[in-house]
Amino acid sequence: MSKLAKKLAQAQLDAYNSQDIEAFLAQYSEDVTVLNFPTNSVVYTGKEAMRERYTKLFKENPNNHAELLSRIVKENIIIDQEFVTGRANGIEVDAIAIYGVKNEKISKVWFVK
Repeated sequence: MSKLAKKLAQAQLDAYNSQDIEAFLAQYSEDVTVLNFPTNSVVYTGKEAMRERYTKLFKENPNNHAELLSRIVKENIIIDQEFVTGRANGIEVDAIAIYGVKNEKISKVWFVK
């Protein structure tokens, strides 16, 4: 499972950086849930909500880029530390994302706040 999980995490990161919404979404389950960590509060659920959010993000931030600083893989869990630049507002972001893989797709994402 860890090879597949790593492959999915890398594919979504590559698609994010090329702003390819279809390739990005292809890595996620239809009912993907995005949550805040550590509270587990739900940010949104479903691939269509993700499509809306990331289509807008890509349009408003054409130079957006996430540099992978480190990755931890443990079976079906991936923890990525990223440095995001190129935002239209000039803000740079240190981000940590945790991906949970189930049924060969990313089914949960936690963003560490």
